[in-house]
Amino acid sequence: MPPQEEIILDYTEAAAIVLARAARLSQPSQAETVSVEKAAGRVLAASITADRNQPPFDRSTRDGYAVRSADLQVGERLKVVAQLRAGQPALTTSVGRGEAIEIMTGAPMPAGADAVLMVEHVDVLADGIRPHAGRSLKPGENIVPAGAEARTGGIIVPAGTRLRATHLGAAVSCGAAVVDVYRQPRIAILATGDELVEPGEMVKDFQIRNSNSYSLAVQVERAGGIPGRLPIARDTLEDLQRSLETATLSDLVLLSGGVSMGKFDFVEQVLTSRGAQFLFTGVRMQPGRPVVFGHLREQSKYFFGLPGNPVSTMVTFALFAAPLIRALGGETEPRPLFARAHIAAPFRHKPGLTRFLPASLSTDWDRADVMPIAWQGSGDLAATARANCFIVIPPDVQELTAGDDVSVLLVD
Repeated sequence: MPPQEEIILDYTEAAAIVLARAARLSQPSQAETVSVEKAAGRVLAASITADRNQPPFDRSTRDGYAVRSADLQVGERLKVVAQLRAGQPALTTSVGRGEAIEIMTGAPMPAGADAVLMVEHVDVLADGIRPHAGRSLKPGENIVPAGAEARTGGIIVPAGTRLRATHLGAAVSCGAAVVDVYRQPRIAILATGDELVEPGEMVKDFQIRNSNSYSLAVQVERAGGIPGRLPIARDTLEDLQRSLETATLSDLVLLSGGVSMGKFDFVEQVLTSRGAQFLFTGVRMQPGRPVVFGHLREQSKYFFGLPGNPVSTMVTFALFAAPLIRALGGETEPRPLFARAHIAAPFRHKPGLTRFLPASLSTDWDRADVMPIAWQGSGDLAATARANCFIVIPPDVQELTAGDDVSVLLVD
């Protein structure tokens, strides 16, 4: 039996506790400087600011002709007096009445012009251009004003952001060749169970391979942590105690297995002996009901006891452990990522639990449809390997019809 009174929560209650704890974590004090080429996926420790106005000049957004918009009101021919390319300094020639300057996308606007007439909207004549009949322009049309995108000194990417391609592109546009990022948290991964063997070892009929440690290591990396896979801990108090001594040297401990109600499930007992405070010992969800979350009092170090069934492990990691790892790494928005989609087939289930069911989310550009994947429960890795998300079924929903709107948990 568990060593203390059970704390069983609904999913929303458990998620709120984890996110509240994540919000209380101070940003890491340790940072390092890395090149932008190596910064993808890291969390920014110092905001990136604009080193100048963006754009630094009024910029044409179209290939065409820089003109005075008032000249198009009378529909007269315009004389082309110069040409201006992107990367070319601004011309000293200005646009006068009845004149135009041929201009390329990205080039600075010449003096006197207040709009760009697109090349598709003119007839090119021997002595100039003629706008198409009825074509008009408003002042500022097809122009991005100087500083419209960012002002000098303005924050482009705030600290606490996990850096993606868009952020790094913005950093380089501000002249940054290097960025300051937070230290990545080190995460101990400890799988428990007498039935486990490592890949490459001879497996007997009554044994299973230690897949959880390897899938968790990938998930930890995706969440921005550095995984440390420890040797399998056997189902004895002594072995678990020794393994936990090593695991607690990391920033967060992930234990896989040994958190159920079985006679040899000792994880909670060992944690209690080390002064653990349990924030919850189970969640009304499927898969993943026996997930445990708490911290060690003497070290103020958090731990998760994840269920041993591999799909349960993956789901509970994505929902609970990943946000805490992101927060440990300095990320300010560590929540799980959900989306909405239309369920592609009818579904019935017994209400009472929040269910996270493996599914396939379509990639059609104009509609998101999600199809449940037939599975045999939380040990069915083969079915989960065919999935790219999990459908979320609320605890009070008994039946869904094809086309109904549902939430989807997105996973890497």
